[in-house]
Amino acid sequence: MKLLRVGPPGRERPAVLDPGGRLRDLSALTDDIDGAFLAGDGPQRVRAALAGDSLPELEPGQPRIGAPVARPGKVVCIGLNYRDHAEETGAPIPTSPVVFMKDPGTVVGPEDTVLIPRGSVKTDWEVELAVVVGRTARYLPSPAAAREVIAGYAISNDVSEREYQLEFSGQWDLGKSCETFNPLGPWLVTPDEIHDPGALGLRLWVNGEQRQDGNTRNMIFGIDHVLWYLSQYMVLRPGDVINTGTPAGVALGLPGTPYLRPGDRVELAIDGLGRQRQTFTPA
Repeated sequence: MKLLRVGPPGRERPAVLDPGGRLRDLSALTDDIDGAFLAGDGPQRVRAALAGDSLPELEPGQPRIGAPVARPGKVVCIGLNYRDHAEETGAPIPTSPVVFMKDPGTVVGPEDTVLIPRGSVKTDWEVELAVVVGRTARYLPSPAAAREVIAGYAISNDVSEREYQLEFSGQWDLGKSCETFNPLGPWLVTPDEIHDPGALGLRLWVNGEQRQDGNTRNMIFGIDHVLWYLSQYMVLRPGDVINTGTPAGVALGLPGTPYLRPGDRVELAIDGLGRQRQTFTPA
């Protein structure tokens, strides 16, 4: 099942993409796709309504697509989680997950404009598999138990300003939490549609030139391990977003490759999760 939110910023309408590729309105079932919807019986009610063909079709056209989950409580990120990415940046291979946070306010729609911060010279791209939490996770007993708390998967662009991240502070937050730095979507795809999240191709292009081409099978720490690990140190709540790392091919790891400039267009794709496209513009 592919859940999404469509409409102007702040006024998105919950929707689902039916098996025929038509947008169906979920407004009669829920006000929004958020933590409360995911933790309750919202997804089950949507499945029942789809099976009964009782959902109205949204009016034709190309509405703006917002982030597929509203108001995430937190965005937790795993750094250096692909061996090839750690190697290209000269970082040692982690022996445990590298955890950092992004401001939840960075989350925007998958085709929204991304703002290059004022004074930025090293704005970079990162295609990532995002996991959205559907149930509270606190001290999960094992990695296998993580599978029961996942609401779904989405594409994330963990946009980063490398100078801010690596040169301006001892922590990464300054380079990760700039305005609009986390396009998410287009869909939240429920686990039943993703046969093996540990074997998904991830790709990214800048101005039509491919920069990243990886696969989640090359993660150092798999999805189940990441959620189990995080739950030992923080409470994961419905609607939280977990960015699980990026493969090689970022500007930071490609000497001579230009960082993003105004007018650049970035496109991202992950198997089964759709595509994103953003244009970068000055803040």
